[in-house]
Amino acid sequence: MVAKTKTRRSAGMYQEKRLPRGPHGGIQLLLVQNVEHLGKPGDIVEVKAGYANNYLLPEGLATIATDHHKRMVEKHRAKLQAIENARLASYREIANALARQSVTIEANANDEGHLYGSVVAQDIAQALKEVNFSIAPDQIRLEGPLKELGLFTVKIHIYQSIDTELKVWVVPSVTGTGA
Repeated sequence: MVAKTKTRRSAGMYQEKRLPRGPHGGIQLLLVQNVEHLGKPGDIVEVKAGYANNYLLPEGLATIATDHHKRMVEKHRAKLQAIENARLASYREIANALARQSVTIEANANDEGHLYGSVVAQDIAQALKEVNFSIAPDQIRLEGPLKELGLFTVKIHIYQSIDTELKVWVVPSVTGTGA
């Protein structure tokens, strides 16, 4: 296990080194990478032992919050902040570009404009990929599948508090009638 190491105390006896506990009884860790809903790099957080041992430490998202690590983070906090500001600026640029963009999705529909299927987040992500935007389907926030022809405004979650809207045109498929 990553969290506990054994040290030899005397012949045949071992003592386990425990992870540092926080004031509320949880494990104190120093975040190495951004963890959504928990914190950003350099933050000292207190989490439950299972979350620390089974996810944060093995995935390399956090490390043990020793005094040495805390001092190192204080030295590099300005550098970390500059990196985070650059990341936020690039995400804002993407959000602004998406806000100016619209995508058109062809779908089979009846004469009243009701689709035979529906347009889902995967379809929108594919349409964005065709115009050189790499957006995952789980970043697209639909209130439900789009089941009619028309113009829809779809929310897209880019990063933490950066959201934007995208115009999605759902148009009828053009099928040739071989005349």
